[in-house]
Amino acid sequence: MSEQALQRLLEGNRRYVANRPAFDGSPRRRIEVAQGQKPFAIVFGCVDSRVPPELIFDQGLGNLFVIRTAGQVLDQAVLGSLEFGVAELQVPLLVVLGHQRCGAVKAAIDVLSRQAEAEADIEYLVSALAPAVERGKRLGGDLWEQAGRAQVVLQVEQLKHSPILATAVQDGALQVVGAWYNLETGLVEIGTA
Repeated sequence: MSEQALQRLLEGNRRYVANRPAFDGSPRRRIEVAQGQKPFAIVFGCVDSRVPPELIFDQGLGNLFVIRTAGQVLDQAVLGSLEFGVAELQVPLLVVLGHQRCGAVKAAIDVLSRQAEAEADIEYLVSALAPAVERGKRLGGDLWEQAGRAQVVLQVEQLKHSPILATAVQDGALQVVGAWYNLETGLVEIGTA
């Protein structure tokens, strides 16, 4: 089931890249999903306005369960929402979606390089992204790219420690994968490391 969901996402992404959208945004579909939702995938992505999951995966109403935070930073509300999607809606696929040139990752790199502290609650994001920045440094190359990719890997690893998600993975009811979005091409690749 999760492999079918993943293929459905990737097929939608190929339609998006080819500029051949096929999602159903009709009034009939709106009325149909008003009765209840049965999304086939959860996408945990970034708030970046250039990376709307419904568009880049060419999906319409009711297809995706989407949670977005700056830099895919995980907190208790996000984890509870992801667990809800799996436990209550039986969604078989959870995708952690990162992307090139993430502003939150860049801000964290800048603040950490100055050994400073960010303003107000932005510091929460910087602190949460610090492990990805450190991992990115160890990987070498372009720090911005490597830290962004590392954040996806770290979030996938962290999500697999949730009792609800871990049990679903162990039972074969859930697949958790990382993905990376290319801003120029529009392509999504599965796996980030």
